[in-house]
Amino acid sequence: MNFLSVAYRQFANIFFQTNTKLLSGNYTRTPLLECCQQMATLNQMHRSPWRPKIKKKRPTFGLPFLRGIVLKTLIKKPKKPNSANRKCVRVRLSNGREATAYVPGEGHNLQEHSIVLVRGGRLQDVPGVKLKCVRGKYDLAHVKK
Repeated sequence: MNFLSVAYRQFANIFFQTNTKLLSGNYTRTPLLECCQQMATLNQMHRSPWRPKIKKKRPTFGLPFLRGIVLKTLIKKPKKPNSANRKCVRVRLSNGREATAYVPGEGHNLQEHSIVLVRGGRLQDVPGVKLKCVRGKYDLAHVKK
């Protein structure tokens, strides 16, 4: 064991302070140094090397909405137990990326070069569709009754 891991374990209480704030009846301990992580044991290091955690990117890249231009309209088929024709569009987003977005509701007026507003929210039974179009904004009209 190296010196740092021994020192970390012996002086772990130095890195923590007790909050005086009462959260749901319990005192909480928060780290003073946020950079310190729990050290791995020798068995854990021997079993597999340390890899940094990969943060998953949200479909709209941390933004609530993105504007996009329709490249083409698609009809996608859902996965096995379901059977339908899901109306989707291929969109070039304002950040330069391309994605497939679902058009909710019955009927739409989208064609190539239409402008749409997309939000996050995947289509559970169609793989690869992680965005939904917002009805009533830009060129995508409300659902007609």
